[in-house]
Amino acid sequence: MLDLRKSALKLFISMLPIYDVIIIGAGPAGLTAALYAGRSRLKTLVLEKMAIGGRILFTETIENFPGFVNGISTQDLMKHMEEQVKNLGVNIELEEVLELDCQVKSIKTGAGTHSACAVIIATGSHPKKLGCPGEERLTGRGVSYCATCDGPLFKDKNVVVVGGGNAVAEEALYLTRFAKSVTIIHRRDELRASEIMQERLRENKKINFRLSSVIEEILGAQKVQSLKIKDLRAQREQTIDCDGIFIYIGNEPSTSFFRDKLKLDEAGFIITDEAMATSCEGIFACGDCRKKSLYQVITACAEGAVAADSAYKYIVRT
Repeated sequence: MLDLRKSALKLFISMLPIYDVIIIGAGPAGLTAALYAGRSRLKTLVLEKMAIGGRILFTETIENFPGFVNGISTQDLMKHMEEQVKNLGVNIELEEVLELDCQVKSIKTGAGTHSACAVIIATGSHPKKLGCPGEERLTGRGVSYCATCDGPLFKDKNVVVVGGGNAVAEEALYLTRFAKSVTIIHRRDELRASEIMQERLRENKKINFRLSSVIEEILGAQKVQSLKIKDLRAQREQTIDCDGIFIYIGNEPSTSFFRDKLKLDEAGFIITDEAMATSCEGIFACGDCRKKSLYQVITACAEGAVAADSAYKYIVRT
């Protein structure tokens, strides 16, 4: 009987949460959540499948983050945030999350299983694809979703950037450092980028515009050689030569393995309340994986702080 009680006690202890809070994702939202959790003296684990910093590292600089008059490189910003978090004793591991059990707050990764009292999801988003013929086949062979990563490969080449928002403007300007010419293709008759960014585009002699146009097909045998585009106003197709195409038409949330576990909207973004609480008690979400009206680094950071504060209050309450 005594041995049975000891075994039961060992089992009970093994089932106790190892961490107070586990944060999935180490982008701006996840690192800010880790900062606030660490300052609240919560035992915190951050899990990141790719690189600390997340997708923001695909952009070279950020100019609209408060406090940096001339902007700051995204690598420097994320490095400072990482150091700030680690100085608080927060543990960051490069592990891909494979499964989340919302009820017992258990997370399975390729390295093992972790458990906690609360979980904060900050998995961000990934680029949308055009879905046209040639895109998948030529990805990595002239089709790119990251100018910072691949821009230097197109020195003195002719490239195309697809989309109309601020990301397109920033990446097009960055590409002019290397490319011979940069053509922006957008399906509407005007860009959605801020006026100051549009002014910079118009002032740059390397940049051309093909508005009210869409990509019908990406052509090339072993690499991108040309594009078949359609002028929506004239309803006429045309083939233009280019050496590369950079696609920035929006993002999709990285939430596929939360489907049927948490309440998501029709696009797959996690639905939360103002406290960043999801439909499952003790599970919170912040950043670009969450349904909201503005997707910016500054809003991701703000949400990370709120999520950590809510997780702390949840842990104390339970």
